[in-house]
Amino acid sequence: MFTIETEISYLQIHPKDNMLVALKDLEKGFPVHFQGETIYLKDHVQCKHKFSTTDLAQGTQLYMYGVLVGETTTFIPAGSALTTANIHHATAPFNMGKRKLEWQKPDVSKFESLTFNGFVRADGSVGTANYWLVIPMVFCENRNVNVLKEALVEKLGYKKAKGWAPEVDQLIGLYQTGKSVHDILATEFEQNPNTAFTDRVFSNIDGIKFLTHDLGCGGIRLDSDALCGLLAGYITHPNVAGATVLSLGCQHAQTSILMDEIYKRDIKFDKPLVVLEQQISGTEQQMLKHALKQTFAGLMKVNEQQRVPAPLHKLCIGMECGGSDGFSGISANPAIGYVSDLLVSMGGAVILAEFPELCGVEQELSDRCIDEGTAKRFMDLMTTYNAKAEQDGSGFYANPSPGNIKDGLITDAIKSAGAAKKGGNSPVVAVLDYPEKVTKPGLNLLCTPGSDVESTTAEVAAGANIVLFTTGLGTPTGNPITPVIKISTNSALAQKMPDIIDIDCGTIIAGKETIEQAGERILRYIIAVASGEEIPKAVQLEQDDFIPWKRGVSL
Repeated sequence: MFTIETEISYLQIHPKDNMLVALKDLEKGFPVHFQGETIYLKDHVQCKHKFSTTDLAQGTQLYMYGVLVGETTTFIPAGSALTTANIHHATAPFNMGKRKLEWQKPDVSKFESLTFNGFVRADGSVGTANYWLVIPMVFCENRNVNVLKEALVEKLGYKKAKGWAPEVDQLIGLYQTGKSVHDILATEFEQNPNTAFTDRVFSNIDGIKFLTHDLGCGGIRLDSDALCGLLAGYITHPNVAGATVLSLGCQHAQTSILMDEIYKRDIKFDKPLVVLEQQISGTEQQMLKHALKQTFAGLMKVNEQQRVPAPLHKLCIGMECGGSDGFSGISANPAIGYVSDLLVSMGGAVILAEFPELCGVEQELSDRCIDEGTAKRFMDLMTTYNAKAEQDGSGFYANPSPGNIKDGLITDAIKSAGAAKKGGNSPVVAVLDYPEKVTKPGLNLLCTPGSDVESTTAEVAAGANIVLFTTGLGTPTGNPITPVIKISTNSALAQKMPDIIDIDCGTIIAGKETIEQAGERILRYIIAVASGEEIPKAVQLEQDDFIPWKRGVSL
């Protein structure tokens, strides 16, 4: 792995690369000393963006991280900024190669004897939290789920924040006394403490989570069946103690399919499970009465569970990114990639998802698959997914968002090559399709969209009991049942948005810390979070994002 020294202005990531990354804003005419020559920049190059190291003819292949990431669309003189105006996305073809399973395992002596305090389940998995779920089988039941939420959350002591009602009251008072728009906009709000309610009725239950969605009927059966698998992944998840399921009755996503998916994931499933069907219960009032009483009884039972020490190999970590920038693949992503290698070396499981953001590194990942069958499944899923996207008018090349491009990720391959660093260097033990569950320790590839919320939702259903989420631009994304740890790629973001960032990896860019040191720091924080000793910002903010992946059309 590379190490960044202090006070450097630009970086070549891999010896094969024919572009450099600006680590700060570089003015036109700035002298760049590279491979015994001095290049004077032809353009102003923004921090995180790239520039050419030699004259590049039209059609020249561009390399970053040692892989093909683009191609020039015009002649580019040495020292010119690389932009969407002069390069476009390009990747190398991939095929069945030789297995490359040799890798250098990191030293885990500092961690192998450590434990975290979690909730041990009957199937042997260990939760980093203890939640009760309330889930609709179909969007028709969302209202009833919200009624239960309104009835239970505050009364049981799970309402965390005061909200903004006092501020609205202040504005109403000003309006009613005749204040102008100018006065309203100039108003300083009164200081009201944003305190959390801590007087819980059930002290060993972290919360009740309500997973509303817009699926379950009206689409193709593939989507309703996948929804049942996704919900089963949440119900059987180690962070979940029990669940209440509300069904209308006539929808595609039948409770019988849900139960089949539950037992597919846990053949001895024995968690408290309340299943109610409105078209059998009769009135809405009757169903809600049963739901309240049975849910309360279930909460009484699971409140008996307590945290106990568990080995670190019981952790299953999802690797995620969102709002990525030009530093993602240099700082935060390789840092959590090192965490991946540490955990895999200790017998834990890791999930690398977001298949559109693995475009261009297919050969490396398929070669790391433990056998040809696993490699073939990965390549087939990648090919099929991209072909469907192309058919719908947007291939993987269209993945980078305007924010990604503005901050230096100007082709999908550049973004992907950096995103793949989250997976570290260990062999790939399994390739899973959505919404399958992790069953093997080691690095697992999970087919999900590049959309961070859909991907995080899927990683948790697959078994992730901690999610590491890197961001360069800032995003508040979280999950209802799994702690999401937000890691900034640069220190400016950590300072600007401290309310959503847990860990700053801009220390790597500043030369204050190596990738390995940052990775070890992250792992220690993971242990504290898994034990309930540290509460990530996304959990504090109740950022309960839950979006199932809809692959098909509506009918």
